[in-house]
Amino acid sequence: MTLKQTDLNQFTSSESLYKHPLGLLYTCGISYLATAGNAYWLIDAIASYQTNKLLALPNLQDFQIWRLVVNDNKSATLSCERDTDSEILRQEIEYTDFPLPCIKFYLVEKVLMLPSEY
Repeated sequence: MTLKQTDLNQFTSSESLYKHPLGLLYTCGISYLATAGNAYWLIDAIASYQTNKLLALPNLQDFQIWRLVVNDNKSATLSCERDTDSEILRQEIEYTDFPLPCIKFYLVEKVLMLPSEY
């Protein structure tokens, strides 16, 4: 299975939710992304940040924008934004084989989803 953006765009809602061991819930679209993109590590990273004091602000507990940008040399940057272009935190990732050049997620009331599922 190869991950393509066009496949992800087909997820418009989620009939069921999956639970990460750290308590984060995620949708069918995220589950597909993790399987097809071999990217369960990405869910782990986002879930692990939920205890960060920066994300404890009231407006960030209800809504976060997460973005992964893969560079040409296969390094990447994972960031969390309050609003578009209002970055709260950033993690540099030394190496990834994530197949897409970039991906955006929404974390809405502790449920991680694709923008098309919002």
